[in-house]
Amino acid sequence: MAPPAIIAPSILAADFANLGAECSNIIDQDATWLHIDIMDGHFVPNITFGAPVVTKIRSHVARPTEKHGKGTFDCHMMIAEPKKWVKDFQKAGCDLYCFHYEAAISSTAAESPEETSNAKTNPKEMIRYIHDCGMLAGIAIKPDTSVDVLWDILENENANERPDMVLVMTVHPGFGGQKFMASELPKVTELRKRYPELNIEVDGGLGPGTIDQAADAGANVIVAGSAVFGAQNPGEVIALLKDAVEKRRGKL
Repeated sequence: MAPPAIIAPSILAADFANLGAECSNIIDQDATWLHIDIMDGHFVPNITFGAPVVTKIRSHVARPTEKHGKGTFDCHMMIAEPKKWVKDFQKAGCDLYCFHYEAAISSTAAESPEETSNAKTNPKEMIRYIHDCGMLAGIAIKPDTSVDVLWDILENENANERPDMVLVMTVHPGFGGQKFMASELPKVTELRKRYPELNIEVDGGLGPGTIDQAADAGANVIVAGSAVFGAQNPGEVIALLKDAVEKRRGKL
């Protein structure tokens, strides 16, 4: 059976002028996690916010009392040098640090923004480092990346180097409000087939009109931005998304 449904509204669609209250309110309306999109203008052609903003909103949302629990800050690191920022985001209150496979294989092993290194990192090392810093680790792939790149990582004998979650992007990362790419769902289906107990997240264009496709494929962690924050009744949308996933759990 697939893991329980987790609804992770993306704060990219929230009112930035009232961000702390918006985040607290959406958790009170039964969201499980908060999905926090960190963009640096290099890995993706957009800039959002950094660790200081995460620190501020952390004060409005209680920390989870268990792994993957309510209040988890799911930080989606769309940045070119993901290893450099692990410690800063751990201090800021991140619970799950989700980096991109594409960034990891082309970035350095430097462990702070000030540090330089000629050594290269790799996804397994990144996952171990994140775990050693006390956070859950996620790994994300863009639409143009084959899911096959993940098999060696997921089948690693060293549990400390295996991710707690895989994120399959269903839009090209960088901007909210894009159209859902159903073409990416076979990646989710294959992941669920191989790893029944893995948390599999989908991000991009998710809402009431697309949730059934994602749930049928086997996704259990659902990122939704404008569909939740832009709704007249966000709690109803969250309940609808969660129900769609839960109905399929026993069938996967």
